[in-house]
Amino acid sequence: MKRLLTLFLLLTAAVFAAEAQEMRAAKVLPIWDNATAPHSNGLAEPEPAVENGRPRFTTRAELYLYPADPAKASGRGVVICPGGGYRHLSMENEGARMAEWFAANGITAAVLRYRMPNGHPEVPLEDVEQALRILKGQVPGAEGFTAEQAGVVGSSAGGHLAAMVSTMGAVRPAFTILFYPVISADAARAHKGSFDNLLGAKRSKRASRRYSLERRVTAATPPAFLLLADDDRTVPPVNSTLYYNALKAHGIPASMHLYPIGGHGFGMRDSFPFKASWQALLLDWLDRTVPATRSGEPE
Repeated sequence: MKRLLTLFLLLTAAVFAAEAQEMRAAKVLPIWDNATAPHSNGLAEPEPAVENGRPRFTTRAELYLYPADPAKASGRGVVICPGGGYRHLSMENEGARMAEWFAANGITAAVLRYRMPNGHPEVPLEDVEQALRILKGQVPGAEGFTAEQAGVVGSSAGGHLAAMVSTMGAVRPAFTILFYPVISADAARAHKGSFDNLLGAKRSKRASRRYSLERRVTAATPPAFLLLADDDRTVPPVNSTLYYNALKAHGIPASMHLYPIGGHGFGMRDSFPFKASWQALLLDWLDRTVPATRSGEPE
């Protein structure tokens, strides 16, 4: 009986969390599901479970759209990829709350509820590519929410996805913002769970090299802003430094901020002592690197 009650409470929390985000977002736009997408992740509908209120093993992709404050509209937009080890999605701390902050600062935000790879790395990649097309106005459905300069934001495994579309995507963002990202599949540096879910536990060395994104940076990779904490025990900070060094080796503008404490997953938490610092630094970097156009719609 106790187990049934616990399961009921977890399911109820998940429903309320999803409904809360839908109410806060101005629009929820389905992208596709396993039946209509170019590739399937091989998971059966309906989605099998939740984890502490976070969607787990997702099989459908959706965008939660937040319009920029009209008084501050800059013409910029971001697709936000929450983290969760390619297993679940931290839709609140690394999704909705980030979107609200970006929107309040004149940046249209679209939180991506992407499908979990389940060993099919092309699945989340094609989700974020489609989200960028939508935000750029290349695909109908988001009229009134499109952006002239569309970037990507990612946290943890969502940071790997953001860096993946920045280095490997058929559609590239104008800029990349990474919070404590997973980058390298090298055994000594990798977040094992993320790569087990992305590529499979028995992945080949070739696959690991292919999805170690510090190896995929080229002169076409967009500028990046990286945030991390030195005491991160979940994703080694060297992941960020490898990506930063690769960017600089190709002459790409990049800014990395390594805070002494904060651990992993600080996102929008008020308890993170450097929250005001990173927010001011990020807005300044955007103004210097991606000049505002003062227009919310592409010409």
